[in-house]
Amino acid sequence: MSELALPALAPTAAYPEQEVARPGLLDRLADGIAAPVARRLTARRAARIDIAAAVRRFAPEAERLPDRELVPTARALGVALRREGFRAALAAQTFALVREVAGRTLGMRHFDSQLRGGWIMLNGMIAEMNTGEGKTLTATLPACAAALAGLPVHIISVNDYLTARDAETMGPVYRALGLTVGAVVNGMEPAARRAAYGADVTFCTNKELTFDYLRDRIALGSQVNRIQLSIERVAGARGRASALVLRGLYFAIVDEADSVLVDEARTPLIISARASQGPERDMYETALALAGRMAAGAHFAIEGGERHVRITPAGRAALAEVADTLPAAFRGARRREELVTQALVASHVFKRDAHYIVRDEKVQIIDESTGRILPDRSWEQGLHQMVEAKEGVPLTSQQSSVARMTYQRFFRRYLRLAGMTGTAREIAPELWSVYRLPVARVAPNRPVQRRGLGVQVYGTADEKWAAVVARARAAAAAGQPVLIGTRSVGASEALSQRLAAEGLAHQLLNARQDKQEAEIVAQAGQRGRITVATNMAGRGTDIRLGKGVAELGGLHVIATELHESRRIDRQLYGRSGRQGDPGSFEALVCLEDELCRLYLGGALAAVARRALATGPRSALARRLVRYAQWRAERGHAAIRKEVLAMDEQLGDLLAFSGRGE
Repeated sequence: MSELALPALAPTAAYPEQEVARPGLLDRLADGIAAPVARRLTARRAARIDIAAAVRRFAPEAERLPDRELVPTARALGVALRREGFRAALAAQTFALVREVAGRTLGMRHFDSQLRGGWIMLNGMIAEMNTGEGKTLTATLPACAAALAGLPVHIISVNDYLTARDAETMGPVYRALGLTVGAVVNGMEPAARRAAYGADVTFCTNKELTFDYLRDRIALGSQVNRIQLSIERVAGARGRASALVLRGLYFAIVDEADSVLVDEARTPLIISARASQGPERDMYETALALAGRMAAGAHFAIEGGERHVRITPAGRAALAEVADTLPAAFRGARRREELVTQALVASHVFKRDAHYIVRDEKVQIIDESTGRILPDRSWEQGLHQMVEAKEGVPLTSQQSSVARMTYQRFFRRYLRLAGMTGTAREIAPELWSVYRLPVARVAPNRPVQRRGLGVQVYGTADEKWAAVVARARAAAAAGQPVLIGTRSVGASEALSQRLAAEGLAHQLLNARQDKQEAEIVAQAGQRGRITVATNMAGRGTDIRLGKGVAELGGLHVIATELHESRRIDRQLYGRSGRQGDPGSFEALVCLEDELCRLYLGGALAAVARRALATGPRSALARRLVRYAQWRAERGHAAIRKEVLAMDEQLGDLLAFSGRGE
């Protein structure tokens, strides 16, 4: 068996992390030319090794081990892994032991596809595995190998529920091998966080982890003297070492890697401190009143997919005319226009039940990629307070930035980074260029039987929703369960009302029911059930088919809008047809959807409307909708590239000035 020898990563320094140098212009040009070949060759190196066959050779030896010998055997493997690195033979022996332990503790043994996925991640790559292929169990393989080698492992998911669930369900595997397990969720005190990060394997969310890292950077100060830090730790001094919660950035396994590393990379991570209360509600209400008197197109413009608002010269002139009658905060032209621009954004860009909800007299932001609530997050530069004033809820204090960083810069600091997702091939070039992460496709354990029924395009929202209701009624009447995906809370609730008016029983899942998410989604495969859900239903919870449902065609998924990324559509479709089950999916969309309004343009939208004279399956209309989606994907990729460039420039400036992040 050929082997891919990898160097062991021994934790020898205090708070180790990788320093990432910015490439020069020539390096970037050369990389752009060579990148497609380099990432494919890197991915193929691991694929050349038949890790599943190697594991099978070691399986009899693992099966003969009595329970009392599991921990000593694991420790002996750990010594070899530290000394020799993640060689294929050693990895296969470790995987065989982990698979045997999983069978004894969980009643589950890894499939060959999961063994291949684990080997890919151990090699520092993204494993693209179909939805329902058991990625959570797959992660035990590289995590155990790395932890036994002495590397603290972070298994990163997107919410507290998945973090706690995975730590509990997979914990017996790690503990049976003598490894300790920790979990970090929102609301934990620093001491509890420090203990959790001190475990061999720590489950955590991307947001908790990155903010803990930023808080550590604040505690460390601008200059990290690692020798001094090591001395402080050994001596147990009450200094910076005692204030840290993390041990460094060793090995990370990112679940839903495309969501964490790409979708959320548009927004910098910022730690804020309460600033002075500043102007009161009157200032925001004045700005909102001024915005309410401005006409779209004449006084301001919303600039396409960027969702930016620009005040026109006519708008600036109109504001200047009334400046003398306004409070002092509006007398200066620059400050006046900033306040009114924020008010226009709050009024015309950020929509209730799409971008945020109001609950318990608080404005809570919705993650557009997942449909989940982002707890304790707020928009900066007064925008959050402007939205609060618009909604008539109590104002929170403005925040001033203390530390900031992008996901791109943070995750590149891990000594070894890996991940898993069902949808990565569309962004493989970006994952390579930003993180040097190749994507390797893992064939499913069983052949996929999911059928795609295509896209239907309607001219108006009313026509679309009528078609969705009719399709759901027909499928449910035949006993086939239906999962209907929407892009916003408002859309899910409007559809729920339509279904109720038609007398169709259904379950509703959106950000208002986030605590019941797993329970609702898990039941979506029962006979004749209709489930309406925002994007959050697309990931994290298995949907098992009820009795007799497979014979009826399995779960049918209906997308009611195309998303600004094909990957998110595929995530929703992937809820059906799991592990060889039958299933089907289709998209019923319209030209009034946000994607078409923002990215199609008036002339092309008119062409699409004329094309619909032949019916909702018009090939031209479908191509134009896909074109809008392509434009959205390109626009978001450009934003992420710009955010990373700005973050690197800011990092250079802070380093030059001697300040920390």
